[in-house]
Amino acid sequence: MGRGARLSDRIRPGVRILFVGINPGLRSAQMGHHFAGPSNRFWKLLYESRLVTEPMTYQEDARLPEWGLGLTNIVSRPSRGIDSLSPQEYRGGMAALTRKVRRYRPRTVALLGITIYRIMYGAELSLPPQIPLGLTSSNIAGVPIFLLPNPSGRNAHYGYASMLAAFRALHTFAGQSTIPDT
Repeated sequence: MGRGARLSDRIRPGVRILFVGINPGLRSAQMGHHFAGPSNRFWKLLYESRLVTEPMTYQEDARLPEWGLGLTNIVSRPSRGIDSLSPQEYRGGMAALTRKVRRYRPRTVALLGITIYRIMYGAELSLPPQIPLGLTSSNIAGVPIFLLPNPSGRNAHYGYASMLAAFRALHTFAGQSTIPDT
């Protein structure tokens, strides 16, 4: 896959959790897999929180639906960072996300980063400077939203222990599949 390549969503109807990122990084686009950056902690957090019961790597992202997990992004265009994304891309991505939630009916939408939540609901909800992680009062098409820290290595706001605690809280809220569906 090249730099501008779009990553495929990893989702099927009825997943327990649909993880939603902002957009793919250049490394992920180059590798053709979600969360492929060497400093990204997503895969380690999935395993250590027991959302999956075996270690996984970015090369196995297509297996997420077997575990009842899905993965998509607000903006499908890869970039070095979110500063290059336009308000139009966010608006279009939010509309597309709502359509996906209606179509696939996940039990929980897990937003990977407070930035996503601010973009989606900041003006509407008059959000405070410090937004707590966890279950929010918002929903997408009736599906509850659970807020997680962004697992990117660039996220200096949360240490690994805080990230893991949030992923474990999601596990408690959404439940766990002990073996993958096949």
